[in-house]
Amino acid sequence: MLECIRRIETYTHGDRDTFFGSTLVQDAVVRNLQTMAESSQRLSDEVRRRAPAVPWRALAGFRNVVVHGYLGLDLDVVWSVVERNLPELKQAIAALKVSPPG
Repeated sequence: MLECIRRIETYTHGDRDTFFGSTLVQDAVVRNLQTMAESSQRLSDEVRRRAPAVPWRALAGFRNVVVHGYLGLDLDVVWSVVERNLPELKQAIAALKVSPPG
């Protein structure tokens, strides 16, 4: 999930014009949002409980919007998520880093 967020940051440089100025960047951002949201559904309940501030259901729901939105996907909504939600999500996910067993 963190890797997806980092890629989105790299692709957009945190800049709205970069996002809206390139269909390639838009496609890359949408794909990484989809991958991130799908990954969130694979987390254990224990891990999710450790981050109660993360809106896990909303994240799963957003995945459905991205996957099933097809050509009707509202890029303003996508940018809003990138700009407003990803920084907080990044912080919460970083705090969840699980040490490998051993």
